[in-house]
Amino acid sequence: MTTLAAVAEFALAHETPWPRDLRAHLESGHFEPPPDNAVIGPTAPRGGPAGIIFHHGRRVAAWGDTRRPDMTFSVAKSYLSLIAGLAFDDGLLRDLDAPVSASVAHEAFAGPRNGRVTWRQLLTNTSEWEGTLFGKSDLIDRGRDLGLEGQGRKRSARPLAEPGSYWEYNDVRVNALALALLLLFRRPLPDVFRERIADPIGCSADWRWHGYATSGVEVDGRVIESVSGGGHWGGGVFISAEDQARIGLLVAADGLWEGRRLLSAAWLAMCRTPCPLNPHYGFLVWLNTGRSKWPSASEGALCFSGAGGNTTWIEPADGVVSVTRWLHPAHLDGYMARVRQALRQPSAAPQRAPLPGG
Repeated sequence: MTTLAAVAEFALAHETPWPRDLRAHLESGHFEPPPDNAVIGPTAPRGGPAGIIFHHGRRVAAWGDTRRPDMTFSVAKSYLSLIAGLAFDDGLLRDLDAPVSASVAHEAFAGPRNGRVTWRQLLTNTSEWEGTLFGKSDLIDRGRDLGLEGQGRKRSARPLAEPGSYWEYNDVRVNALALALLLLFRRPLPDVFRERIADPIGCSADWRWHGYATSGVEVDGRVIESVSGGGHWGGGVFISAEDQARIGLLVAADGLWEGRRLLSAAWLAMCRTPCPLNPHYGFLVWLNTGRSKWPSASEGALCFSGAGGNTTWIEPADGVVSVTRWLHPAHLDGYMARVRQALRQPSAAPQRAPLPGG
């Protein structure tokens, strides 16, 4: 019989092989060789494995230092999707299939190719946006294969497809979305996220979201840092497991927190809709269509996933919200299987009072 204590032991025993010195790891060429690997944003050493599990809104397990803010890498992409949802709910983002250039004036969205890129294409990683942004070329991540991350070169020589006709995981293009959202809101995205999501759900004051030393953008006469949607050149979201769990609980509750609507259910439904070019991807969130990505999770599971083993796993139908920090990605499905088995046991009793929103 698998218990929640055994789940915690499993997670602690299967730590990512990444070193604690994340800057040295990035500079070692894990993601790409020099000079493409130049770190241009803040980094911080990582902590040890940690995690937290909620079941039907009640905290049932935790291990490690769940209050330590750590880098999250591509979890930031999913948070950008939530910010895009705020723009959608506010009426700032009226037509997802309209070109970004129709509502945002910037050279990054000009020209015969980039001028046609739509919001939906940026949100689904199908934009085929081309260029250099904040000193990083989209070529760096062109040809990126997440299954081979850290094992080979990228910079594919493949010809670009038409916008909307090819799926590719590309941090430069996600950073273009962050820039577009900044220009839409006309204010720092971390401020928007804090006021509209983090503070209302009771997140700590310890999280932070960075861009790069090169990503200052002039907006209405002042320079604002455009944040990054990942961390493999530094920057991104630094946040604790506790705060990530609250964000996961908000999404699991379809945008409601203590009876207050913070995000529309319509937006979150679109986030969970598979991209036609990649059934495992929605609006910057990972899906389990056909149960073929994580066989031990349900069909409706979704994850906010970051390199190095940072995952917010949400099972809306089963009431599960789990955050794992620095769990070896090869063991994520095994972890999911153990969690689901443990939660079927009568002994899976809550450890503490629930957070609201579940």
